[in-house]
Amino acid sequence: MAEKLAPEKRHDFIHNGQKVFEWDQTLEEVNLYITLPPNVHPKAFHCKIQSKHLEVGIKGNPPYLNHDLSAPVKTDCSFWTLEDDIMHITLQKREKGQTWASPILGQGQLDPYATDLEQKRLMLQRFQEENPGFDFSQAQFTGNCPDPRSFMGGIRSD
Repeated sequence: MAEKLAPEKRHDFIHNGQKVFEWDQTLEEVNLYITLPPNVHPKAFHCKIQSKHLEVGIKGNPPYLNHDLSAPVKTDCSFWTLEDDIMHITLQKREKGQTWASPILGQGQLDPYATDLEQKRLMLQRFQEENPGFDFSQAQFTGNCPDPRSFMGGIRSD
């Protein structure tokens, strides 16, 4: 049932008409997906994840991404992998349940409607996590959705 509340689609971050990366989020993490350039050996890529900063590129070249993150992440639980010509970066949110409007500070922000949809989906994920015997995949909110991080006393930590 929880997989029914997983992100249905990725958000595109477009800059100057070109897709820089795709991204999605869950209660606990933000995932970035970067299409790798062809004919570059996988060992040539690097990714440096800091608490509030991300750097991605090809060794010996200026970074492809070198930006502050929208919110702090847990560096000990964040990582990156290369899969089928895609760099997948998993950023573990420091504040579980926080809705990110974009992974990169001040860049590619979701519009208010898309941000509201993300917040609603994360709130339903929270309900599903806290009540595993119930199916919240068809649930809907009327009006403003509460913040999944702080609603009714906040997220319980395990």
